[in-house]
Amino acid sequence: MKFKKPKFKDILFLVVVALLIIPQTRRPIQIFLNKGLALFSPSVSNENNREILPSYNWQLKDANGAILNFESTKGKVVLINFWATWCPPCIAEMSSLQDLYNDYNDKIEFLFVTDDSFKVVNRFLEKNDYTFKVYQPISSTNEVFQVKSIPRTFLIDQSGKVVIDKTGAANWNSETVRNTINLLIQQNK
Repeated sequence: MKFKKPKFKDILFLVVVALLIIPQTRRPIQIFLNKGLALFSPSVSNENNREILPSYNWQLKDANGAILNFESTKGKVVLINFWATWCPPCIAEMSSLQDLYNDYNDKIEFLFVTDDSFKVVNRFLEKNDYTFKVYQPISSTNEVFQVKSIPRTFLIDQSGKVVIDKTGAANWNSETVRNTINLLIQQNK
């Protein structure tokens, strides 16, 4: 029996498959691929088609146990990001969210929401030098937000209209997002 000499692309394919099967290499590869997808800015909803939040009946707690009633964000511009430390697309977009947070944390409300334990979250934040505050939901998000997959991010205006609703990784530090936030802030003045 005579064997053919393997082609380079066949060997490369096998190496990629092997790397994706091994847990220690799979996650970094997934994050890298999602960073490529996160180069794109999320789209802004047409003003006439923006949904209004059905309710502000939602409570969160921070790592110190302090309760945040979502009702307290009424009348403010709010960016809410649902994420997890184990989620490659979430990790891929996190640096752009941190950059946005650095410039806007005193102008709009940021709510980073996860079901992960605060012990895991705090290690993740420290390892990556992220400075934003993280919350866990106390009450169900289903009454206010229909989150079926993560990352899922909402930008909400002062009147409770959803300006951006993005599932999946995105570039949150883009000119489009910044211009949108700037316009929303100016409308409040």
